[in-house]
Amino acid sequence: MKTILLAAVAAFGLTVAAGAHAAGGYNDPKGDPQYTACVAKALKDYEGGGQPSKVAGQTNAEAWCTCVWNETPDNFSGDLVSFAESDPGKAVNKLCEKHSGWGN
Repeated sequence: MKTILLAAVAAFGLTVAAGAHAAGGYNDPKGDPQYTACVAKALKDYEGGGQPSKVAGQTNAEAWCTCVWNETPDNFSGDLVSFAESDPGKAVNKLCEKHSGWGN
């Protein structure tokens, strides 16, 4: 009986954890200076950045910047918004707009 209960609790825990990860699907960059600058610039330069995104608990700007931060190479040290606006960043921008639901 204990084994069945333990298995049920473990399965429930895995389901909850998988659901939480699926909500955003990306590593959380909060506190990263590059991410923080991205959110600030996106809120300043674009309309709707403070509105809720498709990602639970994040605004459009937060979800979009989280995506851009995760989709750029680890050694990228530039401005994320400027990168997304550039020709090389167009595909990342499109992906991240879809991820956040911003502009859709």
